[in-house]
Amino acid sequence: MAQDDSPLDIETFKFKDRLIKGVSPEGDFKISVVKTTDTVREAVQRHECGPLAAIILAKTLTGASLLASELKGEERVQLQLEGDGPLGSVIAEANRIGEVRGYVKRPQAQLPDHGGEPRLEDGLGLGVLTVIKTLYNEAEPRMSTIELVVGDVTTDIAYYMVQSEQVHTAIRLDVKMANDGSIAHAGGLMIQKLPGADQKVIDHLQEHLKTLTPVSDSLEAGHYIDGIMTQALDGFAVKELDRQPVDFFCRCSRDRFRNGLAMLPIEELESLKGEPQELVCHFCNQKELFTKEEIDRLILEARAALN
Repeated sequence: MAQDDSPLDIETFKFKDRLIKGVSPEGDFKISVVKTTDTVREAVQRHECGPLAAIILAKTLTGASLLASELKGEERVQLQLEGDGPLGSVIAEANRIGEVRGYVKRPQAQLPDHGGEPRLEDGLGLGVLTVIKTLYNEAEPRMSTIELVVGDVTTDIAYYMVQSEQVHTAIRLDVKMANDGSIAHAGGLMIQKLPGADQKVIDHLQEHLKTLTPVSDSLEAGHYIDGIMTQALDGFAVKELDRQPVDFFCRCSRDRFRNGLAMLPIEELESLKGEPQELVCHFCNQKELFTKEEIDRLILEARAALN
């Protein structure tokens, strides 16, 4: 059957979520730009997020995607933001091949009423950002923790890059909400100083980013990641290094759920005997129901393994 190459399908494919990465020919900076609209929409829908959780989760997923652009293959990075605010915590994980997933502890949380203008950063409040990298050829993940500087995700990731990675980084994480409270557009960009870079170039780009149209607004206006990269660099040349799709993707499966149950101590398994068990993946909210017969079979297998 011939493939349907209608204009609608071509346009839909053209504007799919993707990340583009480039480098200055002079070796001054690297830049990554990502569109995450569909990715964060799926995450928000899966976890039934209210507006506050939707914005914070969207920013964290976008930030994780940008940080993962510095990794290789299936290496992955996880961002954990935990605070004393109503959201409790938000966790996002991404790898270099564009798989992104995440969740919020309290997806229906609302901002506290202090009688003044509500502030997005109050959703997380005071707390910490932990960045965990799982890298090739390293037996244990790398872990770094800093205090939340603002709680808006953007500033906190930039501060982490300077404090823990010692990399001068400018970052934008932008989300635009629709009138019905859903995600209309989401995306971000990250510019990193390279060793030996001309500081004047970096200072100029950082100042320029302060006046740059939000990435989400540019997406709404029909600009794609290539054009947004050009806008962000304000005339500086860039050589494209790579581009890749970005999707909400979780590797959980029924087999993984079953293996998790099988790893429980025999005493815990026996406490589940005679009752069906529903397991839920925190990252994607997928549910798997195991019948009491399946639980009984796992108990028999565990007993046999002990003999």
